[in-house]
Amino acid sequence: MHVDSENTDRITGGHHRSNSGAIDAELVRSMRHVVARSGSDLHLTVGRPPMIRVDGQIAEIPGERALDAEAISRMVRTMLVEDYWHRYLERRQVDFSISLSGIGRFRVNAYHQLGSPAAALRTIPTVIPTADEIGVSADVERVARFPYGLVLFVGPTGSGKSTTQAALIGNINATKQCHILTIEDPVEFIHGRGLALINQREVGTDVRSFADGLRAALREDPDVILLGEMRDEESIAITLTLAETGHLVFATLHTNDAPQAIDRIIDSYPSDRRNQIQTQLAGALQAVVSQRLVPRIGGGRVAAFEVIIANDAIRNLIREGKTRQMRNVISTGRAEGMRTMEQSLGALVVEGQVNYRDAVAVAQYPNEIPDRRSKQRIPP
Repeated sequence: MHVDSENTDRITGGHHRSNSGAIDAELVRSMRHVVARSGSDLHLTVGRPPMIRVDGQIAEIPGERALDAEAISRMVRTMLVEDYWHRYLERRQVDFSISLSGIGRFRVNAYHQLGSPAAALRTIPTVIPTADEIGVSADVERVARFPYGLVLFVGPTGSGKSTTQAALIGNINATKQCHILTIEDPVEFIHGRGLALINQREVGTDVRSFADGLRAALREDPDVILLGEMRDEESIAITLTLAETGHLVFATLHTNDAPQAIDRIIDSYPSDRRNQIQTQLAGALQAVVSQRLVPRIGGGRVAAFEVIIANDAIRNLIREGKTRQMRNVISTGRAEGMRTMEQSLGALVVEGQVNYRDAVAVAQYPNEIPDRRSKQRIPP
């Protein structure tokens, strides 16, 4: 993957280059609008005008017409190079990314619903954010300093996991002489030159599959590896091998909390291999970071984090298959850099960054979140 030129539009997949005029004008107008509003997503669906998500809420773009199937098909066609267009027609969906000079970069999923074309475009900042800029806590920053092992980032789609990982990779890139390798589908944040050597491989363009990319990584001399979601037993097995053999591996799972992520990894294996994977995961895991985005008072959103550090107690619970008992260890592990989601949300409430109501809405244990009026102090 090459870094986009500042003056060149780009669609990944075949390394196609075009000018802005190649993209449907109606689509370009909507893309400009979502960027101008600092929106996170643009949605194209038959029967509705283009819709954008801003601060977690979806609304129509004012003044735009309702889209029909022909309009959306035309928009998708102008974004795709020939081989990706045929892939879309054959599979009825395709993932790719696109950069337009003067507008921004987007991760795109073009798909079908009820027999009609549709698309979701996620905005991607062209400048890698710093940890301070996105409110990453010191506990989370610390997980990027492990010399090796597996660090899992979990949370639902749209919770900011990719942005947090990009900030941490950006910090490593700026401060450490090492080799960083990313395997993504598609590549989202593009990292520039730093102290580190960084290579970014896109599934479908630079490598056929996550598993192929992971197997090749063993021969590419990386120190730090960032990969997309661990999707199956094979990719999980290779990821754990990389984490056990001296590499620091950042990986993603779409789960609601850390214990659920660990259970999903273990449950991906047949029952006769569960003990083996529990032992292997207990040895390879360094940390789990769970993330939620909450509306910020005054506009925007702020991230709340749950952090698990794999100490002896956590590793024993993984080996014994007692992941639901982890919360007791997290609650009392502040000295080791751990915190529950409720402790993080409670701190944001007490600091006046988020409303009590909004914090409770995303909490699994709402009774543990103090109302700001109580003046309850959350440990730092």
